[in-house]
Amino acid sequence: MRWEEKAAKAKKGHRPSLKNWERDGLAQTFPPYAETLLTSTHPYSSFKIINDGSGERGGKRVLERTMSLECVREAVRNNNGECRNSRKKNSSNSNNNNRNHYGRPGNEEAMYPVVLDASETPPKEFHERYEAKCIPVVIRNVPYGGTMALSNSHGVDDDGSHQSNNRDDAMEEEKKECDCTGGSIHQTYRNGQQQQPNEGEWPAVRRWALDAIATDPQLSERPLKCGEDDDGYTIRMKLRHFMEYLRHNRDDSPLYIFDATFDEDKHAKRILEDYTVPQYFDEDLLGLVGERRRPPHRWFLVGPCRSGTTVHIDPLATSAWNTLVHGAKRWVLFPPHVPKSVVKGRKLILPGEDDEAIHYFTTILPRMKRRAAAARGTEDDLYANFECYEFTQFAGETVFVPHGWWHAVLNVTHTVGITQNFCSRRNFDEVWAQTRSGRKKMSCSWLRRLGERYPDLARRAVELNRRDGFIMWEDDPIEQGKWRRKKAEKERKKKEKRERKKKEESKAKKKQSSKKEKWGEHRTTERREGECDGDVVMREVSPDC
Repeated sequence: MRWEEKAAKAKKGHRPSLKNWERDGLAQTFPPYAETLLTSTHPYSSFKIINDGSGERGGKRVLERTMSLECVREAVRNNNGECRNSRKKNSSNSNNNNRNHYGRPGNEEAMYPVVLDASETPPKEFHERYEAKCIPVVIRNVPYGGTMALSNSHGVDDDGSHQSNNRDDAMEEEKKECDCTGGSIHQTYRNGQQQQPNEGEWPAVRRWALDAIATDPQLSERPLKCGEDDDGYTIRMKLRHFMEYLRHNRDDSPLYIFDATFDEDKHAKRILEDYTVPQYFDEDLLGLVGERRRPPHRWFLVGPCRSGTTVHIDPLATSAWNTLVHGAKRWVLFPPHVPKSVVKGRKLILPGEDDEAIHYFTTILPRMKRRAAAARGTEDDLYANFECYEFTQFAGETVFVPHGWWHAVLNVTHTVGITQNFCSRRNFDEVWAQTRSGRKKMSCSWLRRLGERYPDLARRAVELNRRDGFIMWEDDPIEQGKWRRKKAEKERKKKEKRERKKKEESKAKKKQSSKKEKWGEHRTTERREGECDGDVVMREVSPDC
């Protein structure tokens, strides 16, 4: 079966009600939008409704800002959260109009995400200044061995220059080379010379290039998840078929490999050797329950341009990191206080319109901003404290999304990356509160493991249970009874489904057998009738032959 047939089958299973995946013609209209994002000198922007103290229209005004790459570099170099090269729109006059308070919590004019460099930021600083305060962050140069440079005199050479400069230049060249045509995004050779890997550089930097993974003998034949059907069952395609689809599809919102079970495949689990969990996120408390019992937490990503993920928050109050190895993605972040009904934008979708990631970024989000700007006058309005932050993530950058932050992602070019959800000490309270009710049995096992490895966290979990009056599953016979009944009902439905399927197969087999018998009798009669005239050729025969 050719890749076209494989893709058609996968699309039919993923969205059976969508007959024409190219109906909006976005393959033609998207390139100019993508080019604008890729060539913009201000890839970071914010839009928020803030208090202005004027008393007019409820004392609210719109503050819209953009930040240049030069401003990002200044913030990275100074590491003091200030930049003088940002642009303001619709803001009141101020003595500090030329200064952007970059990523400072509690400041109405703070801009997110904060941009750091792995060669200059120790994990302890990241944990205390950003993760503990739930501040979104972009960390540059992680897959290029940036943290190794940090351990080597904090990334400074003998001449005083930062070791990451060469990689910064390489990232800039990659931004210029990104396209939606399936071409090679990462160049192993520059200026006629082979680029040597830095110490600590991920093997993924070379192994996950588009051309490389399409022909990788360990990955190309592996079926990876690219969707789900209406019943929640996984839809898979072999990677080599998907790479052909990636290069040639014209769909408005293409399929997207988002695979969490690659580590269960004896060949695909090599992906685990291609990257290293960054030092900033190596504390993963949910790992105590074991890989088989914990919820899905890491995903291998291969996305065609125009694909993406719709707006969501990560499950069980976990935080997430997302490293892009090749390509470019567009992100939008909403703080936890923005209502779900506003973030989803359901009331802004017109009849017949789609709500995939590409439609969210190109149509729904602009409407959301216009709606917020027009309705900022009353405190009880859902948009009264609206704010969102958009930015473009390029290859070599790692995005940290704190727990509770809404986010959506659009692949501006073909992309390859890795993402993981995690629980650390900084978000333990929130994760425990959701896990004890969302994963009742697993939380009992987790509490026991915490008692063995981290007694202080186990005591904290018990304290939270006591504070909230929460009873653990293993101590609650009523909940256990509910669980047993739910399990029995689930088994009953599975049994009924198996029996129904067995009957259907038996009926189809019997019908097929009946057809064969009828056809065999028909041919035998014809042959006998032909033999009456001494001729085995079928023809009309008289009744008395």
